[in-house]
Amino acid sequence: MPTLIQSPSVIESAGNKPKVIEEFIGRINTKNSNLSIAKMKSPSGWIEPGQKPEFDEFTVVLNGILRVEYDKGFVDVKAGQAVITNKNEWVRYSTPFNEGAEYIAVCLPAFSPETVNRDSN
Repeated sequence: MPTLIQSPSVIESAGNKPKVIEEFIGRINTKNSNLSIAKMKSPSGWIEPGQKPEFDEFTVVLNGILRVEYDKGFVDVKAGQAVITNKNEWVRYSTPFNEGAEYIAVCLPAFSPETVNRDSN
C-alpha cells in the first residue's frame, strides 16, 4: 500500500541566514535512514559552512541559482539544472545572487547532522 506523506517537517538550517528546509522523507519526518528528500528555500546572501558529508547528494534547482563550491572552484546551478556531489568530498552551498534559490535535495543515505561533517568555523 502506498504511504502518503501528509506534510513535511521543517528543520533548522545551518548558515549565516535562515533557510527553510522541508523534509518530506528522511530521518525526522518518516524515520527513514536510507534516503532523504527535502525542499529548500535559501535567501539571497545565504552561505553555509563547508562540509565533507558521508552521503551523496543529488540537487535539482527549481528557481534561482545555487552555488556549489568544491576544492578546485565552484559551479553555479540554475533553475532547471541539477548537480551531484559525492560523499567524502568537500563542498559548500550558497545563494549569492539576488533571487536566492529554491531546490530539492536528495541524500543517499539520508542526511544527518552526525554525518554531514561541517567545517568547525
